[in-house]
Amino acid sequence: MSQIEVGQIVRAFYKTGAYIGQITEHKGSHAVVQIKEVMKHPKQGDLHHPNETEVPLFHERKALAFNERANIPLTMIKPFDEEPGDYFASLKKSVSALEQELESKSGAYEEKSYKALQEVKKEYVLMYSIDFN
Repeated sequence: MSQIEVGQIVRAFYKTGAYIGQITEHKGSHAVVQIKEVMKHPKQGDLHHPNETEVPLFHERKALAFNERANIPLTMIKPFDEEPGDYFASLKKSVSALEQELESKSGAYEEKSYKALQEVKKEYVLMYSIDFN
């Protein structure tokens, strides 16, 4: 995607999460994206064994932080024509959406993911003083 320019607002997909951010640097086949909003919270667990619980390490995955910079392949970046919203409101919304998705299904993966997400929420409360109630 050659139209990506420094300063541009984009939608970026990183691992299993989706974000709105601003391009701060162009690096050939990658761009550095400064995170401004969470569109989709990352899934919990092992990226290499999705939806499985019997893995060496079941990761608790946090969303990229506000203003964190991530090096993302251009193939995972799309232009975004709106201004980013509030990071913290979007984080709460994305956590809630993932919780609802996990609660709507039953299985070992969903149960383990839900528990991992509850631990991640505790970290958000400590880091950002977010009230999830």
